[in-house]
Amino acid sequence: MINAGELDRRLTLQRKTITTDSYGAETVAWATLATVWGKKTDMRGAERYSAAQSIAEVDTKFVIRYRRGLNPVDRITCEGRTYDVGGILEIGRHEGMEIHAKARAE
Repeated sequence: MINAGELDRRLTLQRKTITTDSYGAETVAWATLATVWGKKTDMRGAERYSAAQSIAEVDTKFVIRYRRGLNPVDRITCEGRTYDVGGILEIGRHEGMEIHAKARAE
């Protein structure tokens, strides 16, 4: 059971959209699916070097009430940071969702 008092973060769920302009060039934008309350738990952080750059990664778990249509190609924004959705697990029978995501800062 999800405790409503623990859903204390404002999350924006977003989906990538691709549009074509009048010249035929594709433009990628992120459309808001919903703004919901959720629980955020940072699982672990890591720093590595790639192509002479330091890249910091944070694995985060979000818990929200159940929503249809959310999938692993979507993303979440929370408190000014963007997270790529990696996996989604259902909690109970459509009670909630546990979303595993990764934030990257370079």
